[in-house]
Amino acid sequence: MDGTDRAAAAPRGRGGGPRPLMTYALICCCGLLFLIGPASGLVPSYGTGRALAQAQSDYFDRWGVVPRALLSGATRPLLTPATALFLHGNWLHLLGNLLFLFVFGNAVEQRMGPVRFALLYLSAGYVAMLCYAAAHPASGQSLVGASGAVSAVLGAFLYLYPRTRVTSVFPFLFFLPLRFPAWVVLLFWLTLQWLATRQDGGGPGVAYLVHVVGFTLGFLLVWLSYRRATVTGPTPACEGETKP
Repeated sequence: MDGTDRAAAAPRGRGGGPRPLMTYALICCCGLLFLIGPASGLVPSYGTGRALAQAQSDYFDRWGVVPRALLSGATRPLLTPATALFLHGNWLHLLGNLLFLFVFGNAVEQRMGPVRFALLYLSAGYVAMLCYAAAHPASGQSLVGASGAVSAVLGAFLYLYPRTRVTSVFPFLFFLPLRFPAWVVLLFWLTLQWLATRQDGGGPGVAYLVHVVGFTLGFLLVWLSYRRATVTGPTPACEGETKP
């Protein structure tokens, strides 16, 4: 069902399956666009100080999701939920999203194949942005980031590999690296995101609603596709994990 004949001829990844080339491509695309954009602070032509801050604001307003503009009925803003998926506001925002994509995208792409994986990533990320805009229709604050799409990858991983153990670090456990089943870690993470949506406003900050919607969509879309299938063979390891 998952193109095992094609996978046999593909480059091999850490878990013995094909290398997650689409995951790597998405990471490279996000990283490159960040480096050449004003948010990185590395391009002299954007200036410094107030000029740089204004360039960043204009850049995000143009390519990010502005709920008020998206729901205005104009055609061009309908493209912004797709473009916003590849933009990030700062280094921490970028590295956090790409770390999650790198860790969990490997196994999900091996199971789904690169085309299905890309469709899941883009469609769930797009719809998550739309839902955020619908929840904050009067907001003029731009929204950028791959969080909704990456959350969809986490939701897909939960369905496909619920018992796979992942190494996690929790502040209240003194940052000790501990291994838990994926369903424990991901449902705990989802619960925190859901609780945080109560403080999710239309201003600057983390759009927790995007996380919840993206995760839910990722889980449901994969459930609809694979509910009659069974996973055969060894579970591919997450990037940075040993093979179970």
